[in-house]
Amino acid sequence: MTEIAPYFADLAEGPEGGSAYWLTTLDGVRIRAALWPYQGDGTCKGTVFILPGRTECIEKYGRGAADLAARGFASLAIDWRGQGIADRLLADRNIGHVGTFPDYQKDLDAVITLAEAKAMPKPWFILGHSMGGAIGLRALVEGKPFLAAGFSAPMWGIGLTPIQKAMLRFLSPVIHALGLQNRRAPGTQAQTYMLWHPFEDNLLTSDAETYRYMTDQIIAQPDLGLGGPSTHWVSEAIAENDWAREQPLPDVPVLCFLGTDEKIVNTAAVKDLVARWPSCELVPVPHGRHEIPMETPASRALFYDRLAAIFAAQSA
Repeated sequence: MTEIAPYFADLAEGPEGGSAYWLTTLDGVRIRAALWPYQGDGTCKGTVFILPGRTECIEKYGRGAADLAARGFASLAIDWRGQGIADRLLADRNIGHVGTFPDYQKDLDAVITLAEAKAMPKPWFILGHSMGGAIGLRALVEGKPFLAAGFSAPMWGIGLTPIQKAMLRFLSPVIHALGLQNRRAPGTQAQTYMLWHPFEDNLLTSDAETYRYMTDQIIAQPDLGLGGPSTHWVSEAIAENDWAREQPLPDVPVLCFLGTDEKIVNTAAVKDLVARWPSCELVPVPHGRHEIPMETPASRALFYDRLAAIFAAQSA
């Protein structure tokens, strides 16, 4: 029997009927997933698997789930290992960490099993933001059962310069030899971004009310927060991006949304991957920052309308 997990509905502001579950992955990690069944009029057009970015939790996508429900879709979201209230992987719970990036596929596999057990309506689609975009890309390459995908500022290249990446690769054996790989990456903070950076000049969203919504979630439930990643996480992220550049890309319909004010992921790497992916369309979001699903109402409408259209085409 699936065990019910905490779900902070008042913070999420998601569709009615949402619930969360504890899941155990094949390697024994406990993660959390939220389901928002479709309860609108008419026939459900399918289920959107929301794959959050680094530091994020399922509650952060409650409003996004409501946007999808208004367009005829059920949805679900994941607390990846090492974040939200899933199992944290280091003694310092504020450091984001993973063993290897493919481990996140074990989390997704557990959620797919849950979706099958709960008979979440098909077809199934991906909405992958930032780190979730890297995870979603591997899921498509490996043939997981998704008919289309939308990516928001996907982490198909992390925001380091080529020199910084080269230095990290060079120093990585030394860092491991000194036992420092699980320390917080230099230049990162112990707290969630919204708690130490004011709205002014933030890199996430130009919408003040949405920034407050995200901040209030962490203030109300501090266990949902997460600080900077470990040095090992950064090395693994680079390795995942290197892997992706060598893979044949699947022939499924894909939209890739990238804000014109994006300053977190490597936009050149994103554009390069889109350029060699015939079935992927780049959608610029004017004045959009990193978190397009949490941007201004106009940008969110563009995002969810375009997603709904490409997903509904597959449903038909």
